[in-house]
Amino acid sequence: MKNLYEELTSELDHVISENAVDAAALSDDLADNPELGGQEFRSSEKMSDFLQKAGLQVERPFMDIPTAYRATAGDGGPVVALLAEYDALPGLGHACGHCLSGAMSLLAGVALAKIAKRVEATLWVVGTPSEETDGAKVTMSEAGVFDEVALATMIHADSDRSHVGYRSLAMDALEFRFTGKAAHAAGAPWEGRNALNGVQLFFHAVDMLRQHVKPEVRMHGIISSGGEAPNIVPQEGAAKFYFRSPTRSYLNELTEKIYDCARGSAMATGTEVSWSNVEFSFDEMIPNEPAERMMEGVFDELGVPYDPPHGAQGSSDVGNVSHRCPALQPQLSIMDVYAAHHTEEFERAVKTDRAHSAMETGARILARAALKTWLNRDLRERMRSAISR
Repeated sequence: MKNLYEELTSELDHVISENAVDAAALSDDLADNPELGGQEFRSSEKMSDFLQKAGLQVERPFMDIPTAYRATAGDGGPVVALLAEYDALPGLGHACGHCLSGAMSLLAGVALAKIAKRVEATLWVVGTPSEETDGAKVTMSEAGVFDEVALATMIHADSDRSHVGYRSLAMDALEFRFTGKAAHAAGAPWEGRNALNGVQLFFHAVDMLRQHVKPEVRMHGIISSGGEAPNIVPQEGAAKFYFRSPTRSYLNELTEKIYDCARGSAMATGTEVSWSNVEFSFDEMIPNEPAERMMEGVFDELGVPYDPPHGAQGSSDVGNVSHRCPALQPQLSIMDVYAAHHTEEFERAVKTDRAHSAMETGARILARAALKTWLNRDLRERMRSAISR
């Protein structure tokens, strides 16, 4: 005789199978019509329609974010939030696989919505725009949206390997603007103060700092403004940088050193410098051992192989969520060979039969993880305690 978990997972699997073709079509449609962060109006509408047709109540826009949404089912009890991403990359479309990740969450959500009331729980499917830039999860986290959530989770597409324990780096996105004085570069260069020189010296200062930071730190930037013409001493110059660190606390220490590099570069070149955040700051992902063990059990149950955590992999606004509630972002293989994210190879992979099969598997994983969270109060308490240590 089946126990309650087995009975409900059988029902979840049936609903997922029934809706998998439509979910794959939605993913492909997003891939064919990529929209950048903050501009995902069509994607948001398509996803909201998909959820509404399945009987979920959809609020769009959500949190005054024009392309965000939240779909709900159930009433009362523990809340599980499935996070959906759908922004694309400039020139590369969905080369990070957000079309698939979003479709996985929606497919799982359609199934979980059928049973939420029966287990006295609440389901959210939260559309979170702009992960690649001004992550909406940052705004939502700061507003307390996830504070009482029992588990927030999604699955990110990966190439040839799967991981349960996702790790990420805290990140600050900063632009440094140097101001000098324009002059004729040949006729009277001594009358000018070269802002581009300030930018160039700042790059050298950052490079020299690399020897004195922890190995896991990442510092990478571009010159975003460097003058208008070779015969004019540049009056304005700017550089955009991403600074990343394993923890927010160490990143805050690092940026103070970076500010000194900027001040010194301005002083040496007779220019002035100012700086500002150009994107929202991401926090590191907090590992949640009870949640990860539960998710590993789900992977094992479905026969999905996975590798152990292997260090931080970039930065994500899901890290901010993990500081407010138990959060997971496993990665699921969609290819048989390796390809890096943000490449043409990965963009082509998201529309293959292999990717569609992974999307259906991912939905089954998410549905089981949500169900285990709903049914097991002790698990919920252990996951919650893990973020307060």
